[in-house]
Amino acid sequence: MIVVTGATGNVGSVVVRLLAEAGEKVVAVSRGEKPVELPEGVEHRRGDVGDLDSLAEAVAGADTLFLLITGDQLVSGPDPKELLETVAAQGVRRVVFLSSQGAVTRPEGNGYARTIAFEKALAASDLEWTAVRPGGFASNTFAWIEPIRTERMVPAPFGDIGLPVVAPFDIAAVVAATLREDGHHGQAYTVTGPAVVTPREQAAALAAALGEPLRFVELTRDQARVNMLRFMPESVADHTLSILGEPTPEEPLISPDVERVLGRPATSYADWAKYVVGAFR
Repeated sequence: MIVVTGATGNVGSVVVRLLAEAGEKVVAVSRGEKPVELPEGVEHRRGDVGDLDSLAEAVAGADTLFLLITGDQLVSGPDPKELLETVAAQGVRRVVFLSSQGAVTRPEGNGYARTIAFEKALAASDLEWTAVRPGGFASNTFAWIEPIRTERMVPAPFGDIGLPVVAPFDIAAVVAATLREDGHHGQAYTVTGPAVVTPREQAAALAAALGEPLRFVELTRDQARVNMLRFMPESVADHTLSILGEPTPEEPLISPDVERVLGRPATSYADWAKYVVGAFR
């Protein structure tokens, strides 16, 4: 049995669907803060990665776990070693952890300290483990939904600085493969899109998908920070802005790991935009 935490999110919900379509026995775990619509045959359990008693109940009977930390859990919460011991005591033997490329490219950053701690705890454990390290999510541009709908405008900082953003369903597909397949123990996969794309180019791709022009408005760093603090911790917002505005030499590089794991190329931002264009109408 495979337990998926964060099962209502951009990645977790797709992981659940892919596993169910593959015929796996799946338990979808969420904190109950969003409506839960699950594929037929998938069990839902309420649980919180930040509460070890709740997590133990959620993973009971499972041998495989997709572990996702988000929100406040990115900067605080149970000790990673204790959390892994808790799930192992319930029978979990394989853990796939959603990490971050920034944990490698910016290990000194406070925004990644907890992510790094989880990777180290996994490596020191007796569990079979895999780390999946996405770069920037294409879905971060869902922050543009409201201004696109109401003003046909895209507001973003650093308009001409590009990164190889990755489609969330590519991340989910890599996660699902490593949950189901042998041969991924001890691996850390960096997942990126197939090409560098700037915010200005992303706006153009969305305009093409919509079939109408969009106005690009370049925000200052401070303006962008104010917007980010509405939905992410301060340390995470600051590190995100650093990546967007001053990428390290490694961060714009294209990783081969999506194709390595899935046997197909990563999805371009333009193709992802076509897939999700209804959200921006």
